[in-house]
Amino acid sequence: MLMGEDTGERERSFMGSMRALGLVLHPRRDCAPVIATIVDWARSRDIDVLGLPEEPGRASDRVSMLESGPLAAHADVLVSLGGDGTMLRAMRLSADRRIPVLGVNLGRLGFLAEVDVPELAEALCSIERDEFTVEDRSGLRATTGDTDVRAFNDIALVRVPGHGMTDVQLHVEGNPFVRYSADALVVATPTGSTAYSFSAGGPIVSPRAEGLLVTPAAPHSAFNRALFLSSGEKLALEVLPSSGELAVEADGLLIGHVVPGAIIEISVLPAAARVIRFGRTTFYQRTQRKFRLTGSAEID
Repeated sequence: MLMGEDTGERERSFMGSMRALGLVLHPRRDCAPVIATIVDWARSRDIDVLGLPEEPGRASDRVSMLESGPLAAHADVLVSLGGDGTMLRAMRLSADRRIPVLGVNLGRLGFLAEVDVPELAEALCSIERDEFTVEDRSGLRATTGDTDVRAFNDIALVRVPGHGMTDVQLHVEGNPFVRYSADALVVATPTGSTAYSFSAGGPIVSPRAEGLLVTPAAPHSAFNRALFLSSGEKLALEVLPSSGELAVEADGLLIGHVVPGAIIEISVLPAAARVIRFGRTTFYQRTQRKFRLTGSAEID
């Protein structure tokens, strides 16, 4: 296995004993032709292809359906067919066993997907030959009361229309640090720095970094800057009495609501997911393409 831009140590080859490959599908796009390519490749090597039962109508009858827990327990690799949202679902599914995830792009260019459909067959062969790297991605864990959630892009506290602002006190290492008043407060991983946090004005953070990026969206407070904390520092978000009821989102999914007085503790999960890379593009090349970045204007 080759060394990659975002992994620090050589991994033991696991493909010689590969027995099953799991699929995670985009909720709306037609995945049938791509699934056929994967199934033909896998069956010629006596490898089982597994899918989720909520996706049977779009999967081949040669795909074995398992619930998410058993699928993650049996699959050696997960293949995500879609975009970044589908990749995030696959990463959450893979997290407990840290199963490597290959992202296959079925639409617009994403940051996490590694190959386009025409490259898929060769990508699978490269995996079989151990000609790939594994890029570790950190995650987030948020706990409040009986709620315990995990995310790979971000945890966001979002104002509920008609219920006031998002007024939150940040506690770092058990000490109050700064207050934000905003439409939302986004706590992102480096992976999520190019998503909700970026749209709120936050910086792009290298995936090699480990830490928490806190970004206010449409801030109304005097302090309106993003904050980056070390992965080892403890962060707690206290919903202030002046705040309205807030929605809690994890990777864009509504998890629940919190009211003033609630405290949300957030910590980093180092190397919680593993993404397969072939070294064809770097993070910065993907970012440049996604945002259509060019150099600074030249001055004559």
